[in-house]
Amino acid sequence: MTSAETLIEKFKKIRTLPHIVTRLVQLVNDEESTLQDFEAVIRLDPALVARLLTLVNSSYFGLTRKVDSISRAVALLGMKNLHNIAVTDAIQGMLRSHSGAAEFSPQRLWLHSAASGICCKMIAERIFTINGDDAYLCGILHDIGLIVEMAADQETFLQLTEQLAVGGPSIVELESQLFQTDHCQIGYILAKDWRITDPIAEAIRDHHQENNGSIAPHSPTGILQMSEYIIQQLHFSAIKEGLIPSLAPSLAAHIQANVEEYRVLAEDLPEELEKTKQMYGG
Repeated sequence: MTSAETLIEKFKKIRTLPHIVTRLVQLVNDEESTLQDFEAVIRLDPALVARLLTLVNSSYFGLTRKVDSISRAVALLGMKNLHNIAVTDAIQGMLRSHSGAAEFSPQRLWLHSAASGICCKMIAERIFTINGDDAYLCGILHDIGLIVEMAADQETFLQLTEQLAVGGPSIVELESQLFQTDHCQIGYILAKDWRITDPIAEAIRDHHQENNGSIAPHSPTGILQMSEYIIQQLHFSAIKEGLIPSLAPSLAAHIQANVEEYRVLAEDLPEELEKTKQMYGG
């Protein structure tokens, strides 16, 4: 068993994605699944039902009439959006159960993950005019490996946060020394285990990859890396301020060629994140 797999096994004994979420993943990936299938699964979790009805009636969605049935909520939100809401709720729940330390704040990691998901979705939809649901999932899940490390070996994880510094070794270099793996590889294995599609799983695996100059900007990996660059500039860091990732040449050239669009996107991001914070109480 690899170091990543050992940490994941320890993590699964403590907490993992709720069964409801993994079942929703299966339905998303099944071309024959229907909204009725989604409704049947969601009804098994009264807390999730309450959350979805609260969210669909929030100002974020701007509906003129109150939605008071789960079938109506399912129809309005759609399958992937429902799945992403359930995943977001689960990630926040995992982080809420952790206490902070001098060098680490679970709340900071939650805001970083939420900002990344929102920024990925905005890039996909505004810049490339493609559906942003998969991009959002890349962003909200990209640092799930950090949650695994924190849950499975908190002492070593806190050593990592203490040693992480501007100008020092990168986070994946420190992880390799301390854990003999890194959060990207852990996240990739978990994503595959949860039956998340290959492009999303590979984006999670490659989001710190710096030596590939040919990443396509519109790819899940490209969108995720550009999102990480933007949100770090806006001070939504996962652990520590000032750790701005470098961009592959193809991604840097793309942002430079569309700098005005990205500037507007960056200006709008804090407001979009505030809406999400209000929805989830984070």
